[in-house]
Amino acid sequence: MALLNVLKYPDPRLRKVAAVVDSIDDNVRAIVSDMFETMYEDNGVGLAATQVDIQQRILVADVSHTQKEPICLINPDIVKQEGYETFEEGCMSIPGVYEEIERAKVISVKALDKYGDHLEFEADGLLAVCIQHEIDHLNGKLFVDYLSPLKQKMIQKKMEKVRRRTL
Repeated sequence: MALLNVLKYPDPRLRKVAAVVDSIDDNVRAIVSDMFETMYEDNGVGLAATQVDIQQRILVADVSHTQKEPICLINPDIVKQEGYETFEEGCMSIPGVYEEIERAKVISVKALDKYGDHLEFEADGLLAVCIQHEIDHLNGKLFVDYLSPLKQKMIQKKMEKVRRRTL
């Protein structure tokens, strides 16, 4: 297993749309393991493959406090959504920034697991928010895209300032 480099906003690679995973093999399972290790190391609750510059429709999540409930979704698709609620969201690609975002309250999801088995389930609360957030990443969309242009510009300037300090 290895830690992966998480791309930081406004890196243009975060805007790429991920490709469908055609076959699930040991390489895909190794990517999944590395993604979990990277997410846990950063105390994240979700990570999309596009955030680590892997352009495949893979996401991992674990919204438990114990980090013992890992979920891997390959080629995820939200097939139904109900209601709306607002959550404060953050992102490993935009560290230190948290904003209130409105998302579907309950979602129904179809995906494959890391063995290629079909999954179909309903999610609500933080798990629903996390899955929607990560699927957005797979589609080249970031949570800041839900904010006003002024807030987006402020966040971009903040991230560029942080990037210059770390170079």
